[in-house]
Amino acid sequence: MTPSALPVYGLGVWLILNGLLHDVFVLRSEHGRKYDRILLRLLMDGHILMTGGAVLLFCGPGVAQRQWWAFYISVTVCLSILVYCAMIFPFLKSIGTILFSATLLVILCVYFL
Repeated sequence: MTPSALPVYGLGVWLILNGLLHDVFVLRSEHGRKYDRILLRLLMDGHILMTGGAVLLFCGPGVAQRQWWAFYISVTVCLSILVYCAMIFPFLKSIGTILFSATLLVILCVYFL
């Protein structure tokens, strides 16, 4: 594992852990007592984070080898997580995820371009 791939793996793990924590807290809250549309919507938020994290972990080796497919997919994940965070910002201020995603976006652009 080269140092260039460490931020990709870091954000991947960050997103997976945050997605798991989100789902656990949703299920333990009052929303988790009843299976309905609201519960499914809230669980999808956690699954968006976990999916983005899993994709970044998959892209890590490609980024380490400077493969363009990994760059494009990683940039797409970073941008989609930033859009997701912007959409939920009025309800949940995910400053850490915003900063981590934006930082990885800059690192990827500097490393590849």
